[in-house]
Amino acid sequence: MIDAHIHLEQYDVKKLPTQIEKWQESGVKGVIAVSNDLPSSYRTLELRDKFPDFVHAAIGFHPEQPLPVEQDFLEWRGLVQAEREKIVAIGEIGLPHYNLEILSFSLEHYFDFLSRCLEVAVQHQLPVALHAVHDKTELVFDLLQQKQVPIAHFHWLKAPENVVKKIVDAGYYISVTPEICYRVRDQKLAKQVPLQQLLIETDGPWPFEDEFKNQPTSPLFLGKISSQLATLYGINEHKIREQLVLNTHRCYQEIKSTLT
Repeated sequence: MIDAHIHLEQYDVKKLPTQIEKWQESGVKGVIAVSNDLPSSYRTLELRDKFPDFVHAAIGFHPEQPLPVEQDFLEWRGLVQAEREKIVAIGEIGLPHYNLEILSFSLEHYFDFLSRCLEVAVQHQLPVALHAVHDKTELVFDLLQQKQVPIAHFHWLKAPENVVKKIVDAGYYISVTPEICYRVRDQKLAKQVPLQQLLIETDGPWPFEDEFKNQPTSPLFLGKISSQLATLYGINEHKIREQLVLNTHRCYQEIKSTLT
């Protein structure tokens, strides 16, 4: 299994060697470690250097926060150029939804910034890890089409059925979180997505409810996600896991050499 979206730089780095060993023992082959801003992009790359066979770095700017100053964007763009061989994706990027009303920038400003990030991704032939939910999903999808982005991953997607169909028809990837184990909305979403375009993630350290309540989020949750998917799809869990790993290879193509 591969955790397709985790904020690994937010975990206690001193505990990570022991934690990663435990995750690997449970069948986790690696993680796609995303970033929120310029400092976290550097931290993610440091983790990639420390655990090169397990951590696969994506660097970007999370949209549910103030936009970065221009100097930070330019430095980040230079970082992509300088560390291209160590990066598997641009992310996490997208449009704000939950915090839009309290942010001091307009949606148009975020849209323009996302456009610039997508241009960097296309220039370096990198996939994008996206935060694009509810009524913002279609806006992001349309921009992907405009910028001719070939590979995109809509993480923890929440969107209308017709928009999900557009994403699927375009060949993009969609991931589900531990919520699929207890939330009907996520189960319905998974049934809309062909198994060949599905990924699994924890979005750790984000906390979850139900059977995961009061448990620290980690890739150890992936087993329960794959078990739930096996039930939903009516397919053997071993085959589900094999397909999910293959999907992650296809989406994040730079990891193929180390996750075979």
